[in-house]
Amino acid sequence: MQEKITPLMELLSKDRFAAHCNMELLEVRPGYAKARMLIADEHLNAFGTVHGGAIFTLADLVFGSASNAHGRVAVAINCSIAFVKAARKGYLTAEAREVSLGHKLATYVITITDEENEMIATFQGTVYRKNETIEGLIA
Repeated sequence: MQEKITPLMELLSKDRFAAHCNMELLEVRPGYAKARMLIADEHLNAFGTVHGGAIFTLADLVFGSASNAHGRVAVAINCSIAFVKAARKGYLTAEAREVSLGHKLATYVITITDEENEMIATFQGTVYRKNETIEGLIA
């Protein structure tokens, strides 16, 4: 299993947008990923709460990580997010969990919580699993 994660982590380290947003990938394994983001001024909207786009990006980071950790290239075909509570400071943590894995499609549920483990948002996404491998992209 480790041989699949190493090339994936190499590929994910090239995610310039997540790095720009100060997002840190904490854990990745097939069907699961966890990341966090320290809320900074640049993440806030005009109302002083975390911008929905920043929350979506954090969820998308773990969604893509968990789905690609199987070693096959997986691309999003559908995503939705529900914002439950506003966040203003501290860390946000996103955890992706696989709920369905088929030959061509896989579905994930992502929860985004604050430091008090309060739900901030829920995200659901489906990926299309290509025949192309992660190793093939890096080679």
